[in-house]
Amino acid sequence: MNDGQPGGTRGEPAGATPDEGRARSGDAFDDALALVNGPGQPRVRPGAEAATVRAPYAARGAAAGEGGDAPYTPGDPYTPDDPFAPGDPFASDGPGAPGNRSGPTGPAGADDPPPTPAPGPRPTPAAVPWHLARDIARRAVTEPPAALTSTLGAALGRTLAAPLTALTDLPSFDTSAMDGWAVAGPGPWRLDHPADTPEAGSPPGILAGHAPTDVLLDGHAIAIATGARIPSGATAVLRSEHGEVRAPSGGGRRLYAPQPVPPGQDIRPRGQECRRGDQLLPAGALVTPAVLGLAAAAGYDELTARPRPRAEVFVLGDELLDHGLPQEGRIRDALGPMLVPWLHALGVETPAARHLADDADTLYAALADSTADVVITTGGTASGPVDHVHPTLRGLGAEVLVDGVEVRPGHPMLLARLAPGRHLVGLPGNPLAAVSGLCTLAEPLLCALAGRRPAPPYRVPLAAPVHGHPHDTRLVPVAYRDDERYGLMAAPLHFHGPAMLRGIAAADALAVVPPGGAKRGNELELLELPWPAGRSAGWAPDAPTDWSASGEL
Repeated sequence: MNDGQPGGTRGEPAGATPDEGRARSGDAFDDALALVNGPGQPRVRPGAEAATVRAPYAARGAAAGEGGDAPYTPGDPYTPDDPFAPGDPFASDGPGAPGNRSGPTGPAGADDPPPTPAPGPRPTPAAVPWHLARDIARRAVTEPPAALTSTLGAALGRTLAAPLTALTDLPSFDTSAMDGWAVAGPGPWRLDHPADTPEAGSPPGILAGHAPTDVLLDGHAIAIATGARIPSGATAVLRSEHGEVRAPSGGGRRLYAPQPVPPGQDIRPRGQECRRGDQLLPAGALVTPAVLGLAAAAGYDELTARPRPRAEVFVLGDELLDHGLPQEGRIRDALGPMLVPWLHALGVETPAARHLADDADTLYAALADSTADVVITTGGTASGPVDHVHPTLRGLGAEVLVDGVEVRPGHPMLLARLAPGRHLVGLPGNPLAAVSGLCTLAEPLLCALAGRRPAPPYRVPLAAPVHGHPHDTRLVPVAYRDDERYGLMAAPLHFHGPAMLRGIAAADALAVVPPGGAKRGNELELLELPWPAGRSAGWAPDAPTDWSASGEL
């Protein structure tokens, strides 16, 4: 089935508005599970009652039929194929790239056949609001996998399991910040030393890695290199470009400065950056190359961090080709080449995607044999003749946590717990709808598995208006644009249909558009993509170029 098309009736508790449903209880996780699971569904979370959910939008629901959304009334600005209204300057105006259709259902090994689903239509669960779905996914992991201690390099890309605490002062001694001279007291300063002092005949200066043992006498100076330890008695460092060495007629050498040197100049004092025992980073911080450098400077040889989550991608569908041009009703697999690198960018260990035919037994065996922390399937999440995901989950005794989300594209996505510590994220088969599911359910789940703290919401004003779905959140590809008057703005892109990838390929982020849409200048939450933004290149196909002249703000 193609996501973004009618794919399953959604519901709210009788008499409840979406906002009322969202605020019904302080424990959104328990409420959502009770709301989502209906009779005949995979088992509900222990202690949560299954609920029969009435189809939403009663005024229009009778026209929908079992398992499908109600049709939109004439004049409704939203259409299933193209979420933008007719005449919208950012509406899709090109043919959609072929997408991946929903794939398989089911179960069945000869040795352990799954129970046969009850005849008749599958009871319709209630889709949950978009923000609530992300919260459920994040909280589905009650405890990340046990932490591992490894060398610094092996911890790269993982998350700290405990706060990073300084094992020493940084710097651990007073250090010269510049090449020049360490001076004691006011100038001018003598560069030669009395014959009866220990410094007579010593090297001409102090180098990094050498510890001076002699006191610098008042009125004296000695050459010093950047990073070298400041000798006892020194009050400042005079930079080499600011000093002048002279040889007076009375003999010896003198160092002069054009102006007085204040005490402490160009000296990095011990503990300037941190003191021993200071917390440098909290648990949950991502181990980046800079974190490895900080840990090494602070005295660490090893780090204790969470292991990277392990995922598998199963691409479902008999119609998919892995090479060549589409032909004879078959299309190229767009999701396998996209999802695995996307997961790698999120720090997830993922082997090559597996293509599974539209066969219930094949899907059942693949899920039963998988040992990954998260299995990601594409397609098969609705109720079509080859949509085997729900029956397979019932056969495996899985616990469905989310079964449909109030978001476009990607409404028929799902999240299930296969076993303690193991989950499945079912993505719709259309490419942009699959991206929506990846960002909505998979990313928060994987972030929690990695023990990583969720990023705070990031908001940017819109460069142009965006039409919204009447009831659901929309995720729209946007590109960053710099406006001389308003600064950074998010410009909606063309080619945003559920089956299209052209828009997301040129995007910097996905804008979270609330029901009803948003006007130019409205600040919207953005989901940034897990690679560097491309706005420095200043290019995106069919992005607006004249919005800065608009007077709508």
